[in-house]
Amino acid sequence: MCGDREHPGLRGRVWFIPQADGVLVEAEIWGLPAEPGPGFFGFHIHEGGNCGGEGFANAGGHFNPGGQEHPRHAGDLPPLLGCGGRAYLAVKTNRFRIGEIVGRTVVIHSRPDDFRTQPSGDSGSRIACGVIHGL
Repeated sequence: MCGDREHPGLRGRVWFIPQADGVLVEAEIWGLPAEPGPGFFGFHIHEGGNCGGEGFANAGGHFNPGGQEHPRHAGDLPPLLGCGGRAYLAVKTNRFRIGEIVGRTVVIHSRPDDFRTQPSGDSGSRIACGVIHGL
């Protein structure tokens, strides 16, 4: 995962670990904006297959194969809590299987998801993006 032009030091790794009844998502992120203090950042799986385009436009919208309203998209994940520019997240979900997301993207947004606004939670600009690769 790499940051945009305004956040070139933003990096991270996201692992998708199969579980018997879902997928464990683990994220380790560094280089998040740290001022003025701890902050929340939107974190989603997007439908696109690359991070090209202005503002990572090629990442497309949230991964939502079921056509659900936000925040019930399969790609809606809990927000990241940055502290000192770093964040760690571990969450289990049954909204997707790993085979459904390989080749898609993971995106970090500049603001937290509000869990109400359609279609994507008013989580601000895309500040980092990474492509999900299989083993």
